[in-house]
Amino acid sequence: MEWLTVVAIVIGVVLAIFLKGAFDEKSKKKRLKWLIHDRYGKTPDRDYGDEELSSIPGYFSAHQKKGQIDDITWNDLGMDQLYFRMNHTYSSAGQEYLYYMLRTPEMREGEMENEMLFSTEKELLSSTENEMPASKGNGTGSSGKTGGRVSMEEKIAYFSENEKEREELQYAFMQLGRSGKYSVYDYLEYLDKLGESSSLTAIVIDLLFIPAILTMIASPPFGMLFLFTLISINIYSYMKKKQEIEPYLTSFAYVRRILDFSKQLVSMDIPVLKEEWKRLKELEGRFGKFRYSAMLGMRGSSMAGDPLSILLDYVNMLLHLDIICFNSMLREVKKHMTDIDRMITITGRAECYIAISSYRASLHQGWCVPCFETNGRAGACGHLELKGLYHPLLEDAVKNDICVEQGVLLTGSNASGKSTFLKAVAVNALLAQTINTCAADFYQGDRYQIMTSMALRDDLEGGESYYIVEIKSLKRILDVARQHEEDPGTNPVLCFVDEVLRGTNTVERIAASTKILQSLHRPGVLCFAATHDIELTELLAECYDNYHFEEEIEEGDILFNYVLQTGKAVSRNAIRLLGIIGYEEAIIEEAEGLASHFLNTGSWT
Repeated sequence: MEWLTVVAIVIGVVLAIFLKGAFDEKSKKKRLKWLIHDRYGKTPDRDYGDEELSSIPGYFSAHQKKGQIDDITWNDLGMDQLYFRMNHTYSSAGQEYLYYMLRTPEMREGEMENEMLFSTEKELLSSTENEMPASKGNGTGSSGKTGGRVSMEEKIAYFSENEKEREELQYAFMQLGRSGKYSVYDYLEYLDKLGESSSLTAIVIDLLFIPAILTMIASPPFGMLFLFTLISINIYSYMKKKQEIEPYLTSFAYVRRILDFSKQLVSMDIPVLKEEWKRLKELEGRFGKFRYSAMLGMRGSSMAGDPLSILLDYVNMLLHLDIICFNSMLREVKKHMTDIDRMITITGRAECYIAISSYRASLHQGWCVPCFETNGRAGACGHLELKGLYHPLLEDAVKNDICVEQGVLLTGSNASGKSTFLKAVAVNALLAQTINTCAADFYQGDRYQIMTSMALRDDLEGGESYYIVEIKSLKRILDVARQHEEDPGTNPVLCFVDEVLRGTNTVERIAASTKILQSLHRPGVLCFAATHDIELTELLAECYDNYHFEEEIEEGDILFNYVLQTGKAVSRNAIRLLGIIGYEEAIIEEAEGLASHFLNTGSWT
């Protein structure tokens, strides 16, 4: 009876371990789902390591195209901080696609949706042959149907309204997780660069085991020698080859995770993503051979300690099955690289719909869906109108309205809000064309090529002064504006310049600034510029509308209301600021006198 007791104890221990594991897994799932629910609509507070930060642009780097936001504009607008503010994703595919989305404004309605589903124009044309024509929509240019398909706005709205489906999908993305210190596209690049090897040698040696075993029957000594030689050759070559392929197994593992994840997604009932799931199922179905090879060649390692893995390791040493499977998997991945890219695109964009929905819920000062006038067609810029505009990174920001049909020249005192206003307009134009969301009560404009020249600095490594950096930055805007004039079919240009040519002397700055800004006053270009040079308001009065910010002096302090005013600035505060922070009264009085003399006489002497 003692053995029955021992068996009962063993069974009890195994059962207890199993039940505890199941309980822990259930508790973990419950906790993760609570976190997903709790984080929705809140500002993300996660930290990013240096390695993860370097991997986030992976998708963007692999999908360069014309019209994307360049590094100068991205840095001028502080878009990294805005990206962190709206990154409500849980997977590498999602966070990499969100970065790409923010750097790739739509130049035509629905182009990103088409890009997501179809890798070639032939596929797109084939898919739309039997579709109903696109509806004319309601004038928003982004909330109606796109070629008979569900629009981006409808998908975002669905996840805003359907909590259960949203959280189930978020949990699935959390299970997919992030790829760690490398981008998904780093993994794919490693595999794409790896040269293919033939499995013929390994197969021939495997087949030689048959005559070796038969020889043992006829002549045991010779057969043993034959068999021992084959085993020695296989073990030596296996150890060498295994070491070479080991780093690439992680890449295959992530591809396999994407395939398994895609299979999981298509089983989820999400009406607005039916077309995505259909496409995903079609793409995933092309990897049958890869799955079969992965099942045989990626069964783990003896390091795991389970008997099956240990046995399989010895079999692989003798027969090279995992190496043969590796070569097969490599061929399949290279053959279907575009399909893998489509799957990452579809899954990443699907998660971004939820991220945008959560971001909208976190904008406590309100948001709106943009209206697009010409939908990216050729022609002049028309007008740009924003009501209740604010910068989405500011808490309790002052809202402003503006409606313009030509360039804007912004003047005002130091720290009055000029630069922040320029950034607010630029950021909202970018968000309108990327996530279909604006930090404003109303937004109406065209689809623009967006460029800035604002937060520049000396290039110490390149040995270039601030002025050289600045004129090169402005030149790139002029070049794009000229290209639009030569090819009116391209999208109009929306550009922002803060403190034009601040890196040179006053006379040349005013002269050159006047001509540069006049050059940017042309059909298809809308320019917002901020300056301290009040002379420009007169020189450019016919082609730029004047706006300004002003301040009030109360009890020896300067207060700003950050409310946009029409017309040019009439006040100055640079000298008064000297007094507020403690400069000698004599310096201040003499400076005021010198400034007044110049304004009255036009001369410094």
